[in-house]
Amino acid sequence: MGITKLADLIRSDARDAVSYKDISDYTGKAIALDTSIVMNQFRAATPSLSPLIGVFFRALTFLEHDIKPVFVFDGRPPGEKRAVLEKRAESAGWRSPNRTGTASSSTRDCLQLLKLIGVPVIQAPGDAEALCAWLVKEGTVDAVASEDMDTLPFGASILIRQLNSKKDGEVIEYSLSKLLERLQINHQEVRFTSGSLKMTAKRVTCFLFLAIFSHQFVDLCILLGCDYCEKICGLGPKRALTLIQKHRTIENVILHVNRKTHPVPLFWKYKEARKIFLDAPRTEPAELTWTEPDEEALVEFLCRTTHISEGRVRQRLTKFHQARESKREERAKQQSSEQCRQTRMEDFFRITRKRSGTTEAADSLGSKGKRPKPK
Repeated sequence: MGITKLADLIRSDARDAVSYKDISDYTGKAIALDTSIVMNQFRAATPSLSPLIGVFFRALTFLEHDIKPVFVFDGRPPGEKRAVLEKRAESAGWRSPNRTGTASSSTRDCLQLLKLIGVPVIQAPGDAEALCAWLVKEGTVDAVASEDMDTLPFGASILIRQLNSKKDGEVIEYSLSKLLERLQINHQEVRFTSGSLKMTAKRVTCFLFLAIFSHQFVDLCILLGCDYCEKICGLGPKRALTLIQKHRTIENVILHVNRKTHPVPLFWKYKEARKIFLDAPRTEPAELTWTEPDEEALVEFLCRTTHISEGRVRQRLTKFHQARESKREERAKQQSSEQCRQTRMEDFFRITRKRSGTTEAADSLGSKGKRPKPK
């Protein structure tokens, strides 16, 4: 589900935080992906086919553009997400959601597939989107590609949506720093206030420094609606933003909201949800490496596990090599052209400087270019 109507709120109140790009703009960038979202997209789009085929095609598309994908897998979900997972399992027709974090057979197959393609995979200790966000914050990757907006409250500085190879398809990029600036709120901040405590017995005055933790954007996302707790009924995105801008925390919002029109949930676990966003479990990934696909092993594996024809797999691999080589040649020509253009400009300025340096000598000549006769 992500964060309810956060994208709508950004479009209406923080347009500067959104930019529209092409997939080629991410050439050379390392991009973290929540693997479960990628697989679920293909399950929904082509329910008759194995999602492994979709992952195979999507990974090669990234590599064609020399994008470096990093596939992150879910670990054990937090207990607060149980209700959402059960609802999703019911709508998908599954027996029960995976609450243990143990890898299913489809997950193990996906791990094997990605290793044969030659792209790195990371097992998250908890939700994959939380680790994706942390990888961006640590500088391990450049951005997160996901259709869910959860990665923003988890702290990802750059979120990419609709990253695919469709012709005329726009890639949407969200900047967290621009978003916070436009909404005039923060993500996580510690402010210190001072006070004093007099100890009369020894006549000593002690100064106390109290840390006040501010996390307005996370609280806004909880008010909008997230996967980890209920929300205040009837509270729309505009109203939620206004309340956070004015009162700064959910605790203060509760004190000022009209409970008749906006009833607060009984035993509301917003503090637990806030802690999940701010203190999600992390893991140090091994050094990320990308290698060439093992083509013969890929053909054997995909034909055996998905029953796709050998010809289709080999055709896609051939197209991958041709497209990647073509794009590399294109970029090389463009870089060469830009360097030549820059060299010509430098030559122009160098000649101009020479000409300007001879101005005084030229001024000493006569109007027709002759030296004046000595008197």
